[in-house]
Amino acid sequence: MQRVFGSLFGQVVAALVLGVLVGRLWPDFAVSLKPLGDVFIKLIKMVVAPLVFGVVVHGIVGAGDLRKVGRVGLKSLIYFEVVTTIALALGLVLAYVFAPGQGMNVDLAKLDANSLSSYTDRVGQVTGTVDFLMKLVPTTFVDAFAKGDILQVLLLAILFGSGLSLLGERGKPLADSLERITEVLFRIIGFIVRLAPLGVLGAVAFTVGKYGVGSLKQLSMLVVLFYGGVAAFVIVVLGGIMRLAGFSIFKLLAYLREELTVVAGTASSDCVLPQVMRKMERLGIKESTVGLVIPTGYSFNLDAFSLYLTLATVFIAQATNTDLSFGHLMLILGIALLTSKGAHGVPGSAIVVLAATLSAVPEIPVIGLVLVLSVDWFVGIARALGNLIGNCVATVVIAAWEGDIDRAQAHRVLNGEDTADTAAILEAPVAQPHTA
Repeated sequence: MQRVFGSLFGQVVAALVLGVLVGRLWPDFAVSLKPLGDVFIKLIKMVVAPLVFGVVVHGIVGAGDLRKVGRVGLKSLIYFEVVTTIALALGLVLAYVFAPGQGMNVDLAKLDANSLSSYTDRVGQVTGTVDFLMKLVPTTFVDAFAKGDILQVLLLAILFGSGLSLLGERGKPLADSLERITEVLFRIIGFIVRLAPLGVLGAVAFTVGKYGVGSLKQLSMLVVLFYGGVAAFVIVVLGGIMRLAGFSIFKLLAYLREELTVVAGTASSDCVLPQVMRKMERLGIKESTVGLVIPTGYSFNLDAFSLYLTLATVFIAQATNTDLSFGHLMLILGIALLTSKGAHGVPGSAIVVLAATLSAVPEIPVIGLVLVLSVDWFVGIARALGNLIGNCVATVVIAAWEGDIDRAQAHRVLNGEDTADTAAILEAPVAQPHTA
């Protein structure tokens, strides 16, 4: 018993259960615990931008061959596009086959449009490919870090790392300094991660206390179908991809159990980004590959979010008695391919992107978004979990594709022969780039 609760995983699980109990028994008190979860996520986000910058720059300098770095980036984008398209198509199939919204016969006049104002006002932020590409470029170098925009920081890191790599020996002192700074940041994350049980307790207690599990009843078919769809996607699609790469999806899930538990409690994959990057390196994956694939995947490889986007769109159409032709379904798929790239793994953004998708299909009333607002947090848990798993699988697969993974080390870790607590992994020295 002491061994279980002495580990971070055991503590987070205990906090999750305690949060549910507090939310059910003392809902008013539970709502007041919200700052615990918010502060934990803010502490992690505080360090993420400089940490991603340091890891990517160090990885590019260590890789040496800039053409290889570019090749990894291109392969990553191709992989992301193929896999997210499969997820989008699966969402359409599930919605069409199981028809979760049929029979609801929602009266649009009775829906409260005011509850959507905070989301629909931001629709313009995620529509338009040109606007999205323009927002990849920060106003200034410092602005990207001030806003904590991971894609902007990644762009700066790639440019900075490429320039530093071209300096050769003259750039080595600066590269060494960045490596030491990155190691310090990982140590800081190690301290913050020990607060994960408190963060999970606050987030879960608040959610159960405010919304209650009763809010799931009316939309239970949609929620159950989405959870089942994510599970099927992870086991069948991602599991099949992992098997082709020579690894087991179940062993990977066991290896990431601590991070997955934290994500389940906070409904945000942002709060485990540093831990996941370090754990992927510990599998024997080259640091430059981890640094490129994981941060980029957080915006371009949102598998579970993509599945939800098409599923929820068709659900709203069915619930509002909107007939959709095959052409409409293909239009939804095409629009979702674009709008899904403007999402981020934090609860709330899903409604904004869903509104952007619906606005491009005028036959479906945007007011129908009110139907899914009450369960957004609950489906957000599965979205965050599926997105995180998808990005970890992508990192392993692309590393295997490029020969950037030490397979013997990966199998030792996944088989449990080389065990360590997450906090201990974060506090370990920064790994040197692996050479295939």
